[in-house]
Amino acid sequence: MKKNIILFSIAVSLIFTACNSNKAANNDDISSDSVNVSNDSLAEISESKTKFSNIIGWKDGQAPIAPDGFVVTRFAEDIKSPRQTYIAPNGDVLIVLSNSERSAKEKVVGEITGKADAEVGGKSLNTIMLYRDEDGDGIAETKSVFLRGLNQPYGMLIIKDKFYVANTDGLMVYPYSAGATKIEGTGKKILELPAGGYNNHWTRNLIANADNNKIYVSVGSGSNVGENGMDKEVRRATILEVNPDGTGERLYGTGLRNPVGMSWNPVTKELWTAVNERDELGDNLVPDYITSVKPDAFYGWPYSYFGQNVDPRREGEKPELVAKAIAPDYALAPHSASLGLAFYTGNQFPEKYKNGAFIGQHGSWNRSKFTGYKVVFVPFKDGKPAGKEEDFLSGFVVGDGGRDVYGRPVGVSVAKDGALLVCDDGAGVVWRVAAKK
Repeated sequence: MKKNIILFSIAVSLIFTACNSNKAANNDDISSDSVNVSNDSLAEISESKTKFSNIIGWKDGQAPIAPDGFVVTRFAEDIKSPRQTYIAPNGDVLIVLSNSERSAKEKVVGEITGKADAEVGGKSLNTIMLYRDEDGDGIAETKSVFLRGLNQPYGMLIIKDKFYVANTDGLMVYPYSAGATKIEGTGKKILELPAGGYNNHWTRNLIANADNNKIYVSVGSGSNVGENGMDKEVRRATILEVNPDGTGERLYGTGLRNPVGMSWNPVTKELWTAVNERDELGDNLVPDYITSVKPDAFYGWPYSYFGQNVDPRREGEKPELVAKAIAPDYALAPHSASLGLAFYTGNQFPEKYKNGAFIGQHGSWNRSKFTGYKVVFVPFKDGKPAGKEEDFLSGFVVGDGGRDVYGRPVGVSVAKDGALLVCDDGAGVVWRVAAKK
């Protein structure tokens, strides 16, 4: 009874905020169109709006829409919150099943504002599944539990006889045998990481360099713009570089609010990341982005954005950092939650896709009209972006003017056969996009 009274009190205290949020959601027409924001032209600050989606799932026979010449199928389905895939050297597909976990207070807020409708709720499965397509027909004949008992895992990595997984609170390593369908040995935490984070900033991604002698770990911020104090942001909003044994930590790139997707540019050999930028500066600020990560570079968060544009909420702070903040390479739609990133290095797709970037956009909530909720493609030439982003996998938004979406794309990977795998955590599906034969 006492617990119910406490929760009711929390709800009452949040009613005014919730009503304002729902008003925005109910009165604004839905749109899945990207906002065209160039790197050299930023919008003015405006009133912050809120519009949460409502995940309804896909019916049998339904699927997202790919360009002509491609076919979309379900590689995996009926699984809870697939967030990320990793392609093992033998072509096995590892799928992380993990989701946000909310406190009692956050659950009440989510029910009132509609946020709960936009995400996968309940206890995170904290499990990695293995799917094996032995005959190469794009259909996994076998699946098994590869590893369980984790703590909100996301990033995965295989280096020789070791399997790495990034939990929200640390980097784990396990003994691994090539072709194994299950991890048998005991894991060891080799690197402590700051757990959790603002909104969904609990994900920790992994990638190794070409020589496999350095591992890069992405860590999102613990707040929107450092409002809880910068002492709470140590080793956050950054990409860490460590040795394979967890030693030799270095802050490789900083001021990156929530860097999740990471991929090596196949031409320049630079590390690139997809970054989820800050909230509450209006519908068209701040654009998410993809960028090369220069060693020791600072990208602005929380003091400035897109170079040296000062965030008014941090005005006057750290001018020496602002002065050296560099602008990212390529702007994406504001609030689109651009999280997944994979350069296309396969041979199955038409030539225009070679060495270009696919970005999984989980979709907006801090905007009066939706952005994201799709996978976009950015063409590259000579290792640099060379044109406007294009919709590659769309149709996630129900086009009836409401809040409904079928699912929410996030992690993207290029399979061994050159197909693109797209995690749809909201609907519990991993989509496979392949060129028609």
